[in-house]
Amino acid sequence: MTDKTTLIILNHTKFGENSLVIHTISKEYGRRGFMVRAGKKSSMALFLPLNIVEAEVVENPKSNLWSAKNFSCETPLNGIRSNIHKNTISLFMSEVLYRVVHEDMNEDGLFDWCVKSIMTLDSLESDFSNYHIRFLLELAGALGFSPSVEDMAPFADEYLSLLSDFITKPFGETMLIPLNGETRNALCERIIRYLEFHTESTINIRSLAVLRDLYR
Repeated sequence: MTDKTTLIILNHTKFGENSLVIHTISKEYGRRGFMVRAGKKSSMALFLPLNIVEAEVVENPKSNLWSAKNFSCETPLNGIRSNIHKNTISLFMSEVLYRVVHEDMNEDGLFDWCVKSIMTLDSLESDFSNYHIRFLLELAGALGFSPSVEDMAPFADEYLSLLSDFITKPFGETMLIPLNGETRNALCERIIRYLEFHTESTINIRSLAVLRDLYR
């Protein structure tokens, strides 16, 4: 059976000589990997992290690894791809989703929230250096945790006051909180610790160090 669906690309891994497994989130299938025939190098641009693409999904009743084909870009992310800072934040976001959202997980509303988060980052023209901090907190909410200041206190150490600002203040105000790269990383690490506790897993985000250096 073949169905058209919209996929958010999280990551991809090479499979053999001419194939990829793309790791995705969709409304219909939640977090799921699909086998893709690797084509020309130019087509690889479709599989950049957080790309929103339309594809035909071919279900295989004999295997858990289905395939996808006939990809097209549904929503160009020109704002992200043309800005090194936003592109680096997008890599962080995709890695977090890849590590936190487990295979076959399909939390109600998660896909729509992911699309909204991607499009918000793409549209911001300035004052987005704190976006990944807000993204982590909103992801916790999208997964059903909705952290309060009291919930975050055991994980916050000396950063509780700053985390309280991000939890309680409107989005626009949190984007204007002056922080350096080290402090942003420290806040992210505390929120990731919170996510680890609630998902009962270890979350190792390598791109966080890149963000720290970028905003140093």
